[in-house]
Amino acid sequence: MTSATTRSSERRVSPVFLGIGAIMAVTGWAVWADSSPSLGFAVFLFVTAAWIVSLCLHEYAHARTALHSGDLTVAAKGYLTLNPLKYTHAVLSIVLPVLFVIMGGIGLPGGAVFIERHRIRGRWKHSLISAAGPLTNVLFAVVCTAPFWLGALDGVPLAFRFALAFLALLQVTAAILNFLPVPGLDGYGVIEPWLSPGFRRQVEPYAPFGLLAVFGILFIPEVNHAFFDAIFALMDGLGVSRAEVACGQDLYRFWTEQYPVCTEAVSR
Repeated sequence: MTSATTRSSERRVSPVFLGIGAIMAVTGWAVWADSSPSLGFAVFLFVTAAWIVSLCLHEYAHARTALHSGDLTVAAKGYLTLNPLKYTHAVLSIVLPVLFVIMGGIGLPGGAVFIERHRIRGRWKHSLISAAGPLTNVLFAVVCTAPFWLGALDGVPLAFRFALAFLALLQVTAAILNFLPVPGLDGYGVIEPWLSPGFRRQVEPYAPFGLLAVFGILFIPEVNHAFFDAIFALMDGLGVSRAEVACGQDLYRFWTEQYPVCTEAVSR
């Protein structure tokens, strides 16, 4: 019998997600314990796996909120299993965000699960479904930055500290970008139920290009500098310095040597 709680098989955590989580745990331990030349590769795997985990949780939050709001179809689609291969656009949801991190060190949001909105009644429910994803990134950012703003870094190896700082940057940028009121992003989904039907019909054709527009605008040097100045001001408020983030990104991009002083510091 299918109900709002769904069948157990439809919400059983997928082996794919468990595998990614295992990679995150093992490489996280390796980053904590290791200072060998392979440290950069371990940081790369740890941050990438943790980033994919956060993307899966982001999409799960959308689906779970939709389930409890009236769309029972999300279970049959496999969205509750945390399997990234079940997403409507696996490339947009997982592959592109990972590529953005590798190329530019920015947590650009990906695609989304498909919610059958006609099954849901109430504007507040629609807004909450859209907000649930980026709120997951906010929570992830809080967890990553907690050791910094709690002053609990004694005994934390520098490499792990730097990796956490870079991972926190990804979560903060993902949350902020996702909350932008741009068609196609979650921020627009939050306000869309409150807009007039006529306006929504006019904007709808542009929704598929919203993410590309944001990515293109961030390539404008002035916009890029202003955006990251605001991001780093927020990170400073959370106790994470720009230098720690830069060192984390340097270790992550182990195939380059932008900040060799960071690699030397963790090798001591």
